[in-house]
Amino acid sequence: MDKLLHTTKTWVFDLDNTLYSGTYGLFEQIDHRMTSYLSKFLDVNRTEAHRVQKSYFRKYGTTLRGMMKNHNMKPAPYLDYVHDIDVSLIPAAPDLDKALARLPGRKVIFTNADLPHAERVLNRLGIPHHFDAIFDIHDTDFIPKPEPEVYDLLIKRLGFDPKQAVMVEDIARNLVPAANLGMSTVWVKSVTECCVSKEEPTGNHVDFETDDLVAWLKAL
Repeated sequence: MDKLLHTTKTWVFDLDNTLYSGTYGLFEQIDHRMTSYLSKFLDVNRTEAHRVQKSYFRKYGTTLRGMMKNHNMKPAPYLDYVHDIDVSLIPAAPDLDKALARLPGRKVIFTNADLPHAERVLNRLGIPHHFDAIFDIHDTDFIPKPEPEVYDLLIKRLGFDPKQAVMVEDIARNLVPAANLGMSTVWVKSVTECCVSKEEPTGNHVDFETDDLVAWLKAL
């Protein structure tokens, strides 16, 4: 891990359930609002809307992508609605602030959410000054992780060497393309029972795993 600290020039962080704990319930708020939006958009009950929501997430990487492909749904109203949540549930993160300050090199956010949501979360955590780029779902033309092409686009757009980069992410499958490009990978294991974040990785695409990102960063 000492070598990792001294050889890494770019740190790529996921946002939700990675930079803050899933125990604060932000994802549950988003999940609930996704179901509500789909129920109204598709004119179905919440049970069916939730089934479609999860089916598209598993198949396409995000529910949004499935809805765009299969139902011609416009992304902007959906993103505005599902991210209209109470981010005050997460506290400021002074320990994370200090841990990020110790990291040499560039730090960026790579998220399947949108820029306004990312900015609200980072501001609430008190850490926006550490990141000089936020690469969001608009930047990928709404193609989500883990599609390999968006990792290529990230690298090209931000101009870094993947072999000198670390990616930190709570969904293990999203680390596969990063590992294939030569990035070191860190899986932040979910401490909640929600969704795909609990899925154990298969294969050798996870170099490090932790259920406490701050502790892991401090140990570098």
